[in-house]
Amino acid sequence: MNRTFLATVTLLAGVSITAIAQARPMTPEDVASLESLGGVAVSPDGTRVAYTTASLPDVTEGEDNGSTSQQLKMAFGPDNARDFLPEDVSVSTVKFSPDGRMVSFLWSKGGEDRAVWGIPVDGGAQVKLAAVKDTGVRSYAWGPDGSTLYLLASPADDKDRKAQSKDGFNAIVYEEESRFNRLFSARVGGEEIDAEPTEITIPGYVTSFDVTPDNRYGVIESQPTPQIDDTYTSKRVNILDLASGNVARVVETPGKLGDIEISPDGRQLSMVAGVDKNDPAATTLHLVDLATGTYRALNEGAAEAVGDTEWMANGQLAAVVDKGADTILRIYNADGSVAREVDPGELILTSLENGGSERMFAVANSPRHPSELFAFDGSGFTRWTTHNPWLSEIDFGEQRTYTYTARDGQQIEGVLIEPVGGAPRGGAPLIMDVHGGPEAHESNGWVTNYSGPGQVAAGQGYAVFLPNYRGSTGYGTAFAKAHQNDYAGKEFNDIVDAKRALVSEGIADGDRTGITGGSYGGYASAWGATALSEEYAAAVMFVGISNQISKFGTTDIPMEMYNVHARKWPWEDWQGMLEVSPIYHVDKAETPILIMHGEEDTRVSPSQSYELYRNIKVRKPETPVRLVLYPGEGHGNSRAAARYDYNLRMMQWFDTYLKTGDRDAAMPAPRPELMIEDDSED
Repeated sequence: MNRTFLATVTLLAGVSITAIAQARPMTPEDVASLESLGGVAVSPDGTRVAYTTASLPDVTEGEDNGSTSQQLKMAFGPDNARDFLPEDVSVSTVKFSPDGRMVSFLWSKGGEDRAVWGIPVDGGAQVKLAAVKDTGVRSYAWGPDGSTLYLLASPADDKDRKAQSKDGFNAIVYEEESRFNRLFSARVGGEEIDAEPTEITIPGYVTSFDVTPDNRYGVIESQPTPQIDDTYTSKRVNILDLASGNVARVVETPGKLGDIEISPDGRQLSMVAGVDKNDPAATTLHLVDLATGTYRALNEGAAEAVGDTEWMANGQLAAVVDKGADTILRIYNADGSVAREVDPGELILTSLENGGSERMFAVANSPRHPSELFAFDGSGFTRWTTHNPWLSEIDFGEQRTYTYTARDGQQIEGVLIEPVGGAPRGGAPLIMDVHGGPEAHESNGWVTNYSGPGQVAAGQGYAVFLPNYRGSTGYGTAFAKAHQNDYAGKEFNDIVDAKRALVSEGIADGDRTGITGGSYGGYASAWGATALSEEYAAAVMFVGISNQISKFGTTDIPMEMYNVHARKWPWEDWQGMLEVSPIYHVDKAETPILIMHGEEDTRVSPSQSYELYRNIKVRKPETPVRLVLYPGEGHGNSRAAARYDYNLRMMQWFDTYLKTGDRDAAMPAPRPELMIEDDSED
């Protein structure tokens, strides 16, 4: 299917203009074909950047269904890049060797266990550099002199368990059979790979590993078990003495961990972390003394959130700082003082990369494009890549930040997309697109994706608002904690207040307002379709919460729920927990609701969707409700067909009930019409 709409012949003031390209609205098929930046690595001299493009198979063009693949490319300057491996070689974890002569990556050749491979930057075939027998490599780090690779590998095969499983004894003992990663050092540089890498004893379940410039210490992130709840509540930085194999010290942080980087002189770590165990997200920047393990915060209490950091060759530290829906680049001196700040304009910075030179690169997006590579020259940003040139055909709705006052006087910000051509008299149908977490936030960048209506909806006459309601990050720890011990209270009232503000300005039609979101945004959507049904004409709930009592007993993050959300246990207030559950308010459910869920979701069990569906079907049989399950998918869809199907269903549901404002309309067909090119032979 060709997505390029041919131009028509137009006459303007007697002048014939033929074959001029006309803008067109974005479609679900466009979303299915989007390509973005994947992993990025900068050469030690800063002259070239190895990166991967991240894309899904385009099922609308007849490609086979699958998950994201990443193709290795090399960029040498603006719009100057070339493929560095064949298209069918999907790689990850791209790095340069310390001497800059080779690009390394993880690859599973022909279904073999994943190993570290490399390819010379001056040309040549890819070669295997290091592997661990009978298991895959999950991540790796170069030793500073280039003669050693440190390999974080999967657990060894349990041959007895494999044999038992083959005979049908495949029972799973829940949470009692955790198996830990292993760390190895392997020699590199010889004619053959190191057949017997040396195993290094590591504490607990290690999730990342890096090496100090003097090759003396390993900096590892470790947690007691592989369980995701430990990731949120118990992960810590350990300093490992590589000579003795002993943990020299532990950085005793109380909360969540984010980005960790080693300074060029090996004396400090930059560490993004939570300030206490109740901090919903790692957003505060700290400096850690590597010799003692002591640390100090640089921006604690500020109305902002630090994301990615990167040390520069001169000892300064660059940091991406979210300030609400926008970002800045902040440069710190080695002592933690602020050297300067740079406004990137319309760009939303997401990560920084530096290979050891003075040259910095950033991954950034904007309202008009997904993530791309930009070079930073000290004062501004120059774009190096363009992955979706067809976006120039799209007629975008105006996108901007929008601030309003909630009912209690709190200022709330979000991202507003107006319909293409602007809102009509009386207001446009409005979709509230609510982020999950809620310890996350929306930035004024690229917001269109398979579960986010964004510019697809704008092209069909909708306004879309993405609220940074209380509990969101980007506005400081106090704001992020403002929703705690208040399920469905101020946080979801903030969303209703956004609707009322947009209606008062004539942007939105109050009778044609809908709501959608995933995870915690799915909770908001379920709440909107039940307790607040009078506010919303249609709802689409994705991997959402319907019963806060049973959610606790079926999730893999119970401590996380207690620490940063509920701040109390269900048994401390059974009735209160029930009353903040959408199933308790089904008697009010007049809003047509489409419920979608991955069958393998462990974060929010699919039973949450079953409960809401069954309660509505039995108690409110006249209310349109549909439950769609995605086999093999977890807490979010990863495969191309499931994502495309989701986007079609979401828009079809809103077109049926929200665009018309008719809550009594007949439900759309169970299977959406797929715009797929048929490559089969007659």
